[in-house]
Amino acid sequence: MRIFVTGASGWIGSATTAELLAAGHSVLGLARSSSSAAAISAAGAEVRRGEITDLDLLRESARECDGVVNLAFRHDIAFSGDFPTAIKSDLAAIEAFGEALEGTGKPLVIANGLAGLKPGAIAYEHDDGAAGGAGGRVPNERVALALAPRGVRAISIRFAPTVHGEGDHGFMSVIAQANRAAGAAGYIGTGRNRWPAVHRRDASRLIRLAVEKAPAGSVLHAVGEEGIEFRDIAEAMGSKLDLPVESITNEEAQARFGFLSPFLAVDMPASSAATRALLDWVPTGPTLLEDLAQPYYYAAPAA
Repeated sequence: MRIFVTGASGWIGSATTAELLAAGHSVLGLARSSSSAAAISAAGAEVRRGEITDLDLLRESARECDGVVNLAFRHDIAFSGDFPTAIKSDLAAIEAFGEALEGTGKPLVIANGLAGLKPGAIAYEHDDGAAGGAGGRVPNERVALALAPRGVRAISIRFAPTVHGEGDHGFMSVIAQANRAAGAAGYIGTGRNRWPAVHRRDASRLIRLAVEKAPAGSVLHAVGEEGIEFRDIAEAMGSKLDLPVESITNEEAQARFGFLSPFLAVDMPASSAATRALLDWVPTGPTLLEDLAQPYYYAAPAA
């Protein structure tokens, strides 16, 4: 199959590109910059220059291919405070892909997150987000899944908040560096809130399995571990950085972790039992705590 991948040079997208190519598929990767284009080309994929906001380009690229994996998200504006615009852009891309693929039976795999889906309880694949207020990208997921009766093999993959592995510059790296700067590894309150996690290699394999054989309307959970208590994450970082471990208040967390702080106290365990059974997906990568024992999260920033 020839698969159009948006976000193909990103953290998850680059691993997905490699996974698809290794399985014998070909990849057309969307690149918004020369550096992204070079990375996609070096991986052995075709390059399509453009932006995720260029809807005509998205439609054209989707029609040329046997399926779409939409991993691009405008994190730059989301993390600078304009999350609603990033959500609207994601929705527009999904709708454009739906128009291009309608009636073809081709796969459209979209990305969603698990944060806030069902706070304080285990989130399952059948949960629709109502318990969490249906915020974030959940409404976009509903739009994507509604494409299934229109002849699109629409699939949503909900990712654990930390997709970890060597080279990770996401949540765990940011938290580790903030703890280093503060001189202590912090958790909020009791630290008993749980975060699900998945290794990057396992996540990319799940995406490939979804492209190949997930039924239309599937909701999948990219979760290798149901929930790691945040206190254990802080203790792992404290051990590696040789720092004390401390409980901090929400106000102290805001000062230390900035935009991440609201997430750090959320209890959001998630199951992937149905996903594993449906696709015979067995996560095999290192656990989050095993990864946090490695040095790559703790390199001091360049002066």
